[in-house]
Amino acid sequence: MYAQREDVAAVGAKLLYDDKSIQHAGVVIGLGAHRTAGHTHYGKAYDNLGYMGRLCYAQNVTAVTGACLMVKKALFDEVGGLDEDFKISLNDVDLCLKFRKKGYLNVFTPFAELYHFESASRGIDVEDPEKAKRYNEESALFREKWKKELEEGDPYFNPNFSLDRSDYSLKA
Repeated sequence: MYAQREDVAAVGAKLLYDDKSIQHAGVVIGLGAHRTAGHTHYGKAYDNLGYMGRLCYAQNVTAVTGACLMVKKALFDEVGGLDEDFKISLNDVDLCLKFRKKGYLNVFTPFAELYHFESASRGIDVEDPEKAKRYNEESALFREKWKKELEEGDPYFNPNFSLDRSDYSLKA
């Protein structure tokens, strides 16, 4: 229903691992070791309500994962679709940032739940030197392309929270 709104571009679901822990509940830019983007509530238990109950209600977020993302074809085309310079990683976040730049919202909804076996089909990037190199290059490209937005910080993430953890921990 959120994807039907005129002001909404991408809508993402709550994604779970096979043990029902959280894999995706929205994306924060600047979060994580590469300071590109990371998933909030990553690894939290299924019955966890999340920070301030965030795992229980739909909300605007800067980005959602392409693993399960709904968008109108016309909006996808309006922003030029996926940037092929991001061959594997960060293409979804880049897409969502292009939507935001055009004035659209991106929404995470916990009311659509799916299982996601992250990287099961292609392996884990850090375990393969060639994939790790590609990921580092794509991360550098992302940080350059979205430098201003990363410097300004994610508008949906309190600047008093650490960008080192996905659990809304306060900065040290």
